Amino acid sequence: MGKKSLQLQQLNSKMLGFASLQQVVMPPTGWIKAIRTAIGMSMQQLGNKLNVSRQAVMDIEKREKEGSITIKSLREIARAMDMQLVYGFVPSDGSLDALIEKRATELATQIVMRTANTMKLEDQANSKRRIEAAIKERAAAIQNEIPKILWD
Repeated sequence: MGKKSLQLQQLNSKMLGFASLQQVVMPPTGWIKAIRTAIGMSMQQLGNKLNVSRQAVMDIEKREKEGSITIKSLREIARAMDMQLVYGFVPSDGSLDALIEKRATELATQIVMRTANTMKLEDQANSKRRIEAAIKERAAAIQNEIPKILWD
């Protein structure tokens, strides 16, 4: 098993833990304000724990809601509220393998169709079945190599 394959497996297994969280929607007020108010903590109390003013807490909550807060700030706030920040990415296609397979198939299709069109112009066209087989074969080779051009 290659290094890339092992790395992919390890990341996939970590990301699977986040997959169910895709359905979780941020509260309209943002997580910080929603949690703070739910546990009955005032802005002043959170500010005291963070060594900032009440106004700074209001600004923090606004930045989180707008999506401009830093991960470092979120970690500090989580610690101040006796929580832990959980951060990760979830591939849209379900797994890294699926993401690579999709891109490899797209790239293989471009490569094979370019060749197929050239052959067609030279009156040496291939059958649809043969083109599909060539795409699958090329995609498998690309998936094994995972070349940098996969992401161009």
